[in-house]
Amino acid sequence: MAEEFLSTAALRAELEDATFDRPPALVSNAHITGLSVARALSEHGVPVIALDRNGDGVAPPSDAVDFAGEVTFPLDDLDGFREDVEAVVDAVGRDVVAFGCMDEWALSYAAAEPEGVRLPFAASDVLDAVLDKSELYATCEELGVPYPETHRLSETSVDEAAEALGFPLVVKPALKREFEEAFGTNVVEVADREEFADVVEAAEAEGVEVMAQKRVNVATGEDRSLASYVPPSGVEDALAVVGNARVRYPQSFGTSCLVERVEDPTLRDRALSVLDEAGYHGISEAEYVYDADREEYLLLDVNTRPWKWIAMPVAAGANLPMAAYAAVTDATYESEGIVDARWVYLRDYLSLLA
Repeated sequence: MAEEFLSTAALRAELEDATFDRPPALVSNAHITGLSVARALSEHGVPVIALDRNGDGVAPPSDAVDFAGEVTFPLDDLDGFREDVEAVVDAVGRDVVAFGCMDEWALSYAAAEPEGVRLPFAASDVLDAVLDKSELYATCEELGVPYPETHRLSETSVDEAAEALGFPLVVKPALKREFEEAFGTNVVEVADREEFADVVEAAEAEGVEVMAQKRVNVATGEDRSLASYVPPSGVEDALAVVGNARVRYPQSFGTSCLVERVEDPTLRDRALSVLDEAGYHGISEAEYVYDADREEYLLLDVNTRPWKWIAMPVAAGANLPMAAYAAVTDATYESEGIVDARWVYLRDYLSLLA
C-alpha cells in the first residue's frame, strides 16, 4: 500500500528499491476514477503506481495502490511530464502500461509518447477524431446513428442557428478540453439571442470552435452509455456493458451517481459501429440521452478513457482495465460472463436525497 504521496524524486527512489514481476500500471490521475482502475487491476495482481499533479486524490491510502507520487502536470509542461514519466520507467527497470483517467492525461500520454510506456488505446490522431464532435457527428450522420440537431457555427451564422433551434439552446465545443479551459464547463445553455452571441464571440476570441445544439428534452433517469473495451483486433471482439444512469447530481447536466447495468443491444451496436468507423481501440464510454420529443436515444459524446463509474462494468463481469492491460502485456484476461450490477457514488446520492 502507498502510505503517502511522494515527490517525483522520492517516488523514483522507492521504485528503484522495488522489484516487479510484471509491467506495473501507471494510473493518472489518482482520484475516484483512478482508484477504480487501480482496484480493477489489483484484483489480478497488477502492481499500480498512481501519478498525479498533487496529493489531493484518494489513491495513497488504498491497498490497490502500491506507489503514489507527483509528476509534472502535462497541460503545464508536456516535455516536463514526459521526462518525469520516463524517470519513473527508468526507476522501475521495465516497461509500464499507462491509464489516463481524464482527457488531459490520456491525450498527453498519447502525445508525449514517453519511452518505455505501453498505451492500451489508439494513437493520438484517432483520439482527436473521436473526441472532435464535428467529426463524431459526421460519422453518426454517415452511419444513421441519431444525435442531437447540431449546427457548426463555422458553417452557420448565429442568426440562422437561432432560427433553426429556438431558445433555450446549448453551445458546445468541438473539442471539450479547449472549451473547459476557457469557460470552466463543457456546455453553456443560453436563453436568448444576445446571450448566444456573447458566448460565441467569447469562444472565437479564445480560438475555440463551437457548435449550437438543440436543447434536448431529456427523459430523466434514462441516460445510457456503452462501457466498452475494443481490442486492436476490432469491435467483433469487444467487451461491453450498457449502463443506465438512473440518477445524476446535479440533476441537470450533472454527473452520474447511480448507474445500473441494462440490456440494450441496439445502443451497443450503434456505439460500436461509430468506434469501428473511427478505427478506435481501447476503453471508452459512448453516452446517450433519451429525447422525449423524438422518442429515441441520441448519441451525445464518446469518452476515450476510463470514467467515474467504470467500477460498474467491472462488477458486472467486464473488467475493462484488465482487458486493456492484457492486450499489451503477457497477461491474460477473459470475462466469465456478464451479470447485473449497480454502482452508487454515495456522497452525491445522499446530497441529492437531502
